[in-house]
Amino acid sequence: MRKALFISGIALSVLSCSVQQAENTRDLVNATAWTQNAGEFKALTLQAYYLAKIRLDDILKQDTSPKPKAIVLDIDETVLDNSPYEAFQIVNKKAFSQEDWGKWTSLGIAEPLAGAIDFLNYTHHKGVSIFYVSNRMESEREGTLRNLVNKGFPFADNEHLILKTDESSKESRRQEIAKNYNIVLFFGDNLSDFSDIYYYNNEGKTAAEKVVENPEIFGSKYIVLPNAMYGDWETSMYKRNQNKKLTNEEVKMKSLKPFTPLKKNKIN
Repeated sequence: MRKALFISGIALSVLSCSVQQAENTRDLVNATAWTQNAGEFKALTLQAYYLAKIRLDDILKQDTSPKPKAIVLDIDETVLDNSPYEAFQIVNKKAFSQEDWGKWTSLGIAEPLAGAIDFLNYTHHKGVSIFYVSNRMESEREGTLRNLVNKGFPFADNEHLILKTDESSKESRRQEIAKNYNIVLFFGDNLSDFSDIYYYNNEGKTAAEKVVENPEIFGSKYIVLPNAMYGDWETSMYKRNQNKKLTNEEVKMKSLKPFTPLKKNKIN
C-alpha cells in the first residue's frame, strides 16, 4: 500500500518511509535487497495468490448473496512492485518526496508481483469484478492506468481504479463499492487496506494486538502480501514515540526486544 498520509493536517502526502530522514535511508537497504533478490519473496506472493484462488473457489461454491461478487485490492506492493523507487531513495540518499514518487509512477513500468496476473485473470474468468483501491493521487491516474493496462491487468479502467480522495482511510471507498457488490476478498500489504480498526480506530491498541483478536479472518477474507520496505507500522511507531528528539532509526532500535543471556555460574 503506497501511503499518502496526511498527519495532523500537515501535507505529509507520504509513504510511511517519508517520515524517515534522508540519512536513514539505510533502513531500507536490507528490506529492498530482500524484495528484489530473495526467492522467498516471490514464493510468498505466489503463495498468497494461490491461497486466494482456493478461497475464491470455495466462496463461489458456498456464497448465495444476490449481489454480484467483487474483490478489492490495494496496488502498491500488493499487485505492483515499487522496489525500484525504494532503491532510488537508497542510492541517492533521499527521503520520500511526492515529486520523485510522481516521476516513478508516471513511467508506468512497475512490474506485477508474482502470481497477481494469473490470479486476477482467473477471477475475471469466474465473473468476479475487480476494484483497485489505492492511495495514489488523482494526478497519478494516467500513469497508473497505463501501467495496469500494459502489464495485462483485467478491469484496468477508470471505473475500477479508485484513487485517494480527501483522506487516507479507505473505509468510505470500500463502503461505496459494497453498496453494489458483495466484496468476498480483500488484498493488501498494509492492515489498513482491510479495515480501519488496525490503525485508525484501534482503541489505543497496536495493530499487532488487534490482529490476534480476530485471527481467522486472515487467509479466509483478508489476503496479506509481504512488504518489509514501508508501512503504517512505521508511522504508528513514530507517533507513539514520546521522545521527539530521537531519530526514526533510534525509535526502531528502542522498539527491539532482545534476549538476555544467562550468566554462567562461577565454579569454586
